[in-house]
Amino acid sequence: MNKTTSGWINGFLGVLIFSGSLPATRVAVVDFDPLFLTVCRAAIAGVIAGALLLVFRQQRPIRSDIVPLLMVALGVVVGFPLLTALALQYVTSAHAILFVGLLPLATAIFGVLRGGERPRPAFWIFSTLGSSIVVGFALTQGLASSPVGDAFMLAAIIACGYGYAEGARLSRRLGGWQVISWALVLSLPFMLLLSIIYMPVTWTGIGHPALFSLAYVSLFSMLIGFVFWYRGLAQGGIAAVGQLQLLQPFFGLLLASLVLHESIGWPIFTVNIAVVLCVALARRFSANKFSPPAPITQNYNK
Repeated sequence: MNKTTSGWINGFLGVLIFSGSLPATRVAVVDFDPLFLTVCRAAIAGVIAGALLLVFRQQRPIRSDIVPLLMVALGVVVGFPLLTALALQYVTSAHAILFVGLLPLATAIFGVLRGGERPRPAFWIFSTLGSSIVVGFALTQGLASSPVGDAFMLAAIIACGYGYAEGARLSRRLGGWQVISWALVLSLPFMLLLSIIYMPVTWTGIGHPALFSLAYVSLFSMLIGFVFWYRGLAQGGIAAVGQLQLLQPFFGLLLASLVLHESIGWPIFTVNIAVVLCVALARRFSANKFSPPAPITQNYNK
């Protein structure tokens, strides 16, 4: 299996895992304060990530990696989870999920700005078309909307796109799971402190669905998903593999329908076929002039 194919497989697995994030967050914010949910999920994932780094004796990042890792943490450890949790107080998870249709385009733009990638012009046509199809579908469904919730989701997409691109750039040298692990560890002291400050006064009113959702977003959305996702972006290209996120809204909507019983229509399947075609065509025209640098040390890519 060549590196590009492996990148697409890893990216697809990451998208599948991330698809459950918004439905799980929607369930969790029923009983948890959004700020507590954000810091607690990061704290739990940070403790696990720290243990993994110790067990596998990973070399510490060099000084020049610290600021980029902090930016990754700001984008995907704090920014996206907090902003989406706030948004889900105003809109349904089905509505919020459809904003993810803008994420591939945001990731590709930051891939150019931060990752040095230069996709061919046709790539941008199909990337924009795919995002437009997803957003257009959202507008035709009449899903419950809120200006405040939409603003939070738009900010979340920008923060996440930057965090994905920055993390993928670092993953070319540090390794996929190492990047998200170090980002979580760097933010751990603050996340633990805030978790204690914002911890619920009593846990008696918190149901099992909220607890299970907290476990999912902590272990899968915050850590395991990124292991596959950053590795996929680094192997297959940020802009190219990032287009797989166009499929995430549809996986997420199916979960929202099955778990939360939120209404979705049959046209979603027709739209999904169109989106798959856009992803395939974007992949075909994603070749760029950028060649990822070779890893500096073998230890980083265990």
